[in-house]
Amino acid sequence: MKIAVGSDHAGFEYKKRLADFLSQAGHEVIDFGAYSTDSADYPDFAHPVASAVETGEAEFGVLCCGSGQGVTITANKHQGARAALIWQRDLAELARQHNNANIICIPARFIAYELAQTCVETFLATRFDGGRHALRVAKMGC
Repeated sequence: MKIAVGSDHAGFEYKKRLADFLSQAGHEVIDFGAYSTDSADYPDFAHPVASAVETGEAEFGVLCCGSGQGVTITANKHQGARAALIWQRDLAELARQHNNANIICIPARFIAYELAQTCVETFLATRFDGGRHALRVAKMGC
């Protein structure tokens, strides 16, 4: 599976570790940066990840920033993005099952790395339930 990843400086370490984890699990990772902990603006990385998911270049996206809020808000400006701010495993599962989320956003300053990795694993392994949820997802676009 192709997965686009991105972060600002606050999410850099988590993004790097998650990208390594995903690569080792056999996924093709497209890394849109940041590439260091130097101060960086989250929209510069959230937009390319969301665009990659929106156009089908990547099947899913993983975004990390300090609170997770900035990358979530930015990614959701893209019509084809359904970015979800996730800080626990059950939310990762529900975001996929009920909302067909295609980008997981991690608040690196607020959860342990191990939990972030579990959330990403759960997110990628969970299927969209469809049915009544598909009707709701179809109403999300503007």
